[in-house]
Amino acid sequence: METTDLKNMITIYSEATPNPETMKFVLNRLLLPNDTADFTDAASAFDAPLAADLFNTFDYVRGVFLMNNFVTITKAEGADWYDIIPTLKEFIKKHVEDDKPIINVRVEGIDHDDDTEIVKKIKELLDTHVKPAVEMDGGAITFKSFEHGTVTVSLKGSCSGCPSSTVTLKAGIEGLLKRMIPEVSEVIADAD
Repeated sequence: METTDLKNMITIYSEATPNPETMKFVLNRLLLPNDTADFTDAASAFDAPLAADLFNTFDYVRGVFLMNNFVTITKAEGADWYDIIPTLKEFIKKHVEDDKPIINVRVEGIDHDDDTEIVKKIKELLDTHVKPAVEMDGGAITFKSFEHGTVTVSLKGSCSGCPSSTVTLKAGIEGLLKRMIPEVSEVIADAD
């Protein structure tokens, strides 16, 4: 009699994002804990087997974003989510079940202990109030810099190219930071 090991069973579901061209695929496994990886083409994914396989197998894949327990995929304009979601779910699930690597090499980020008090406050607000909401939508936001009142952030995953990201950036993030930190006059997205 064959038994199923429920503890090792991989489950995956898809979740719509505010960006109609991206879909979030959530697994019950951590793929890239406490890190992100954003790929805009097959060449950029050379050291990320899951992303490279997605680009090389499906001609409609235009972007792959990896974080924690999810993969956000950007599709070509002509592809229909209804037709491609089941195939993508099965492909991702099989990759994880076969224990194939997600990322081969990661370069650790640099921690800046010399941040000013204002930069520390900005990062704390982004981490506690903004990042969780952005991650729920299949994306990520990263602090880049603070100069002359302007906060520069990087938007990745489904937030990159999302029609509503400008509204979120200006009305939501900029409004929050300006209210909480008077030194902030503007928030802009870096064109990473």
